[in-house]
Amino acid sequence: MLYRILVINPKYEKTKIAVYENEQEIFLKTIYHSSDDLIPYKKICDQMEFRKRLITTELMNNELMMDFNAIVGVGGLVKPIRSGTYEVSERLKEDLRKGQQGEAACNLGGLIAAEIASSIPGARAFISNPAVVDEMDEIAKITGLPEIPRRSKFHALNQKMAGRKFAKEHNSHYEDLNLIIAHLGRGISVAAHRKGRVVDVNNAIEGSGPFSSERVGTLPAGDLITLCFSGKYTEEELNYKIRHESGLYAHLGTNDANTAERLASDGDKHASLILKAMSYNIAKEIAAVSIALEGVIDGIILTGAIAYNQLITEQIFNYVRHISSVTIYPGENEMLALAENALEILKGEYACLTYQ
Repeated sequence: MLYRILVINPKYEKTKIAVYENEQEIFLKTIYHSSDDLIPYKKICDQMEFRKRLITTELMNNELMMDFNAIVGVGGLVKPIRSGTYEVSERLKEDLRKGQQGEAACNLGGLIAAEIASSIPGARAFISNPAVVDEMDEIAKITGLPEIPRRSKFHALNQKMAGRKFAKEHNSHYEDLNLIIAHLGRGISVAAHRKGRVVDVNNAIEGSGPFSSERVGTLPAGDLITLCFSGKYTEEELNYKIRHESGLYAHLGTNDANTAERLASDGDKHASLILKAMSYNIAKEIAAVSIALEGVIDGIILTGAIAYNQLITEQIFNYVRHISSVTIYPGENEMLALAENALEILKGEYACLTYQ
């Protein structure tokens, strides 16, 4: 049977949409939003009707019939949940609007999916593997301050897809393997996957683990406290700085790893040092999470946009090759991952989960 699936992936300054017939992508479009477009909306969830209208207009302009079996949106910052695909329920929509763990454009994915599905007879609305998937071992959450446990926020969608792809290529099942997967992008998450569960991972959104192209990574706590009380930044300004103006951007004035590599290739010794430091930090995090797998590791996977950068991946490889073999799946592959996860539900291959 042929299933038609609409995929919706809202980001801060754009909305990506794609149409799939089973696993085959037949349409892909990125709709960009200027600052002027978004200024009228006080909260991100207030943009829902605006973005939905742009999506439906784009589909009609490209003569794509609204006869979808499923609309799947990227998952939002809801409560910590197990991995899988969830039907968009009233409770889920309520928590997406609230932004249980923060306000972000990804919260719009499920809301827009449900709105479009409600106008199509028989269509179902889903989210799948949001960033707040929490499968961490309890021991991995404990820190020296009970008030501040470690939290699971990472690139669950792409990491899970990469794990399943690796398993398929090795004639195995993701649930039978121990893997270390590093998503390298604007944020960097490095996770220990034990038999299908992410049992340890750094918080890639709020600042832990390696620094990335624009995020701060782990900092010395004392120095961070001093900076917080220095009067130099407001709380809002400092939160923005650690999420968008740190990492490569703070050191080199660019958040593009390829631009940084060109600087290094042209003889910029500082750029070369910073790139190597980022690779070193990623490798150190890979080594750290190997503890969660007790050294029994079937493979290390590098994925995400920065995995296209040969200099960085080679540097990481040289640091971690003694731990396990290294496989590279460049790119984030979020659209295909969402489509495939929805298709598995439509075909009855996996059970759809209920958000509690």
